[in-house]
Amino acid sequence: MSPDRAVLQRALDRGEQEGGSVEFKERLTEDLHLSDGRLESLAAQLRHRVLSGEGEATYVVGVTDEGGLAGISPSEFSESMDVLSLLAEEAGAHIEEVETWGADGTDTGGSGEGIVGVATIREGAVLEDDDHIVVGTAGHVDHGKSTLVGSLVTGEADDGEGNTRGFLDVQPHEVERGLSADLSYGVYGFDEDGPVRMDNPHRKTDRARVVEESDRLVSFVDTVGHEPWLRTTIRGLVGQKLDYGLLTVAADDGVTETTREHLGILLATELPTIVAVTKTDLVPDERVAELEREVERALREVDKTPLSVARHGVDAAIEEISETVVPVVMTSAVTQRGLNTLDEMFERLPKTSGEVGEFRMYIDRTYNVQGVGAVASGTVKSGEVEAGDELLLGPMQDGQFREVAVRSIEMHYHRVDEAKAGRIVGIALKGVREADIERGMVLLPRDADPDPVREFEAEMVVLNHPTRIGDGYEPVVHLETISEAAKFYPDGGQLLPGDAGTTTVRFKFRPYLVEVGQKFVFREGRSKGVGTVTDVETK
Repeated sequence: MSPDRAVLQRALDRGEQEGGSVEFKERLTEDLHLSDGRLESLAAQLRHRVLSGEGEATYVVGVTDEGGLAGISPSEFSESMDVLSLLAEEAGAHIEEVETWGADGTDTGGSGEGIVGVATIREGAVLEDDDHIVVGTAGHVDHGKSTLVGSLVTGEADDGEGNTRGFLDVQPHEVERGLSADLSYGVYGFDEDGPVRMDNPHRKTDRARVVEESDRLVSFVDTVGHEPWLRTTIRGLVGQKLDYGLLTVAADDGVTETTREHLGILLATELPTIVAVTKTDLVPDERVAELEREVERALREVDKTPLSVARHGVDAAIEEISETVVPVVMTSAVTQRGLNTLDEMFERLPKTSGEVGEFRMYIDRTYNVQGVGAVASGTVKSGEVEAGDELLLGPMQDGQFREVAVRSIEMHYHRVDEAKAGRIVGIALKGVREADIERGMVLLPRDADPDPVREFEAEMVVLNHPTRIGDGYEPVVHLETISEAAKFYPDGGQLLPGDAGTTTVRFKFRPYLVEVGQKFVFREGRSKGVGTVTDVETK
């Protein structure tokens, strides 16, 4: 028997007893268990179980009253979890975790005899997320980006070989659970006593603990430093709703071409950015001072004003950081130089990415969670969303939107009852299969009236191109979480490297939801540029 299935067996062995914390249910249905009078009675029963378990109850679903493994279908199990969530809310509690197995003896929810599941119910409302900033990291490969963030989220010094970098490696099995929306590879927080860090970032419960205990959260969206994976970096920096950028420059290597490209992407998207000079323990002080001047020159070349935090202080950095002013911090993950400075900045920096208006979330990833169904994850662009909300999903290939509903919302393995602009979340959806959801789609309120776009007008700047850009030029456009081939038709017929001008952009395969004012990056080979949507034409 696997350790996971032992959880089920222990619950069955304890049994359903009067005055106990375990409850057996074959299934729960909206029509029967949420009817008049029934909801209050079952909520009172659930409250009794939670109190009996000193704040925790266990509901075993898919079993008979005697604890026999009956098994129910995935749709029946999903409905049962929806009903149980409402009962828990009525009782002043919440579902902390759900684990599922196949009634036929498998550990994967095998199709033979349906699903059996164990839901852990805890006392208290789900987390309300009020203060959360999201930081996108960038930098050349081996410039200490992931190592620096690994030290920040754990408080541990690196061993000089990049051991803290391993804290940010997300393995496939970590996302199979689904609802974590682990687009950010690191998270830590702050309470009234200072930083709240992770002991073991690979343990889901440890990440959830940080979320639960912190008054402020800092999530990191870690990107890829290798040039061949620049597309992934662009997706991380353009596709998420970031508050700040963190660009690393290694003291033993300096400003490289990749550094300049990442800096260009960060600043082209008008993202307030911090430059962290890393690995200062590897070079003498003279080289550190020389590199600081090198970074300052690179910033001035793109019309940005560097601000040395060592010379001007954290207060000045927090007050001045903007689209034009870039704080520069000297750091070492080995000696932990500068990490207290970054802690103080991340604790005090204001949130920048929250937008008022209706809910909108561009989808970056999708999962299918056994017993829950389709999960769409991404960063909330504007507004807020709650469990139970009715939404539109699309556009589909034909440009249409589909009606869906929110089953539940999770952030870093911790369930929340709502998500606001700038939060990275996973949203479990009713009314759609995971196979029908694609990156680049968007979730909107049910009463929205979206107009998908095959073509739009844009102002663009060519950052790098070997020759000229003419009619029919076909790069990949990265806009929000959209990554799609498109054809360009510049006014005047061509644009040269360094030119700024107007162009028509036409998606090659399908429509997307595009809005005036959105920033985008385009790339084809080593050719790169940035643009802003100025007008849209509906399909």
